[in-house]
Amino acid sequence: MENIERKTIVEVRGLSKQYGNFYALKDLDLSIKEGEIVGLVGKNGAGKTTLIRLIAGLIEPTSGTMSLFGENDKSKLTRMRGGIAAMVETPALYLNMNAHDNLMTRCILENMPKAGLEQYIKDRLEYVGLGDYYKSSKKVKDFSLGMRQRIGIAMALTGDPKLLILDEPTNGLDPEGIKQIRELLQKINKEQGATIIVSSHILSELGKFATSYVFLDQGEKIKEATEQELESNGGKIIKITAKDNKKACKALTDLKYEHVEKDDTIIISNVNNVAEAINKMAKAGIEFVSFKEESSDLEQFFVDLLEELQ
Repeated sequence: MENIERKTIVEVRGLSKQYGNFYALKDLDLSIKEGEIVGLVGKNGAGKTTLIRLIAGLIEPTSGTMSLFGENDKSKLTRMRGGIAAMVETPALYLNMNAHDNLMTRCILENMPKAGLEQYIKDRLEYVGLGDYYKSSKKVKDFSLGMRQRIGIAMALTGDPKLLILDEPTNGLDPEGIKQIRELLQKINKEQGATIIVSSHILSELGKFATSYVFLDQGEKIKEATEQELESNGGKIIKITAKDNKKACKALTDLKYEHVEKDDTIIISNVNNVAEAINKMAKAGIEFVSFKEESSDLEQFFVDLLEELQ
């Protein structure tokens, strides 16, 4: 099947945001293709929210250039941002209104035609799993946090944006709420073809649905990677318990395998060939009590990146 070149939705070159002598973002180069789910990864203060605010037009860069949907003329960027919806930190909701009126207000602000508007609102609420609240008088201030996030996403989707930007959309949610938001974002990406940029400090969750990643640290990009590159570069993780863990750790050091001991378990990371590793460990005299193989996760990959910078 012939590969179709995807359009570039966002492209920035040398993008910086400076406050006094402090760089919140410094000399960033980045390209985001149509249809991607891009995960922004970094510690607090790494520059994730600054990047999101710059793309959404909420703040202006100190230097550098940006193009959106192929346009880089400053006079056209405002119009291009009409195809962007952003939910930064917490949803901008009308807490004393019900779900229907929140969406109605957003539709009015978007100058949507009145014809078919009620059906549109009903469909939007159903799409995000809040169909039961179409005629409900319950005010949004009485919604659970997960429900607020979903109504916030429903409002962001008004006007069918081509790019959806979300800053910590699962922050404070319980495991079920996190799962619901993840599945909703995957649904939006697949069914509506929306490109999504999402930041999250819950890396184990982000690793379940992002298709590419941008790693930031202290305002600078330290790496970009696709999910395929992440999997191939990260290798595997082997968790073992040996009859003699002290002897096993010495053997692993001699074999030059990265490992740490946690409680009674030895965790061996970045194993590219598991069968070969098992053979080498057996020949080195390591006697296994237990053995478990896992894929290297996003969190470990990020920790390894930060260690390389030190």
